Amino acid sequence: MLRSTVAVLAVLIASVMPQAASAAEPLPTVIGAYYPGGSADRYPVQNIPAGTLTHLFYAFATIDQGQCVVAPDADAHFKALATLKRAHPTLHTLISIGGWNAGGFSDAALTAESRQRFVSSCVAMFFERHRGSFDGVDIDWEFPVYGGPTEITDRPEDRRNMTLLVREFRRQLDALDKADGQHRLVTAALPAGRVQTDGPYDPARSYELKELARTLDFINLMSYDMGTGFSAVSTFNAPLHAVPEDPLAPELKRWNSVAGAVAYYEQHGVPKDKLVLGVPFYGRGFKLESDANQGLYQRYSAPHPAGDWRQIQASMLGQPGWERQWHPVAQTPWLYNATEKVFVSYEDPTSIGLRANFAKDSGLRGVFMWELTGDDAQGSLLKAMVAPFQAPAK
Repeated sequence: MLRSTVAVLAVLIASVMPQAASAAEPLPTVIGAYYPGGSADRYPVQNIPAGTLTHLFYAFATIDQGQCVVAPDADAHFKALATLKRAHPTLHTLISIGGWNAGGFSDAALTAESRQRFVSSCVAMFFERHRGSFDGVDIDWEFPVYGGPTEITDRPEDRRNMTLLVREFRRQLDALDKADGQHRLVTAALPAGRVQTDGPYDPARSYELKELARTLDFINLMSYDMGTGFSAVSTFNAPLHAVPEDPLAPELKRWNSVAGAVAYYEQHGVPKDKLVLGVPFYGRGFKLESDANQGLYQRYSAPHPAGDWRQIQASMLGQPGWERQWHPVAQTPWLYNATEKVFVSYEDPTSIGLRANFAKDSGLRGVFMWELTGDDAQGSLLKAMVAPFQAPAK
């Protein structure tokens, strides 16, 4: 009797093993790009490298009187996206709602009724009126509770309401999914930089990170904007690791790097396979008051417009007066012009490749960039960002 029972158990265990192995399979890698609709004249939709990307985020839709709205020329872009998707069926396209200067979230998310109305307007626009153009929604609320542009309304209850808003998107998109058998994505772009408009910033005060991770398909971690016009001194936009001599307060510096941001989100309950690492295709500049230390960690009188990679490459790199430096801990370059007393933090193919390698080696879901049109004509930064994920397994 015992022997036959053991045999039956062995058969049962063998029958469920394939399912268990399948459940443990890694999720598909995300190679993502934000594409600003306002750049379509210079960088048409049909030029998007859809064969390289897995996910494209069209930026941005915004909110007006509690409803989703888009720019007048967006309809043509959405039709072009549908055409692009038909030619590249593995490309997932998402409408990104919000952005740095986008208001209206706090009011739209305030009550169950306002959330339902807002989400319904987005679903009607992007999945009914523009059926075939989008596979999901990306929420870019910068930021609930505090830290965003000072002129935009925020409330203490935003933190909870952000979670409820994401759930409402998931609920309404699930209803569409049930009808046609698709799975529409809900993602969010969440911040990493520890200094914002109100000073020291903590993402966990703005977002219920663990709860959001349960509902979102993945999180685009904005692991940049760590050195901006809100910083006290000239500093790096996206240091890979915290630099000991950085004068930022230790309790902020600990998290104010690419690696620190990932550790922070993990510590707050976000699984690695829900994190997609962000890399910047643009620079940050500072007009300095001192010429010490090749411009690094110096007081400044004003931000300096650095531009994106293609502009930096064309107007600064190798040009008279500009000197390139490299930091071995931050793993990033910078430019310094001693005559003009200007410091520029930026990323190049080498530093982008290091960040992409970090994402892969850390077991993250993938990598994305802000933003696609900042690359050069050869796609140098995109190639560097994708390379670690195309390499054969060791």
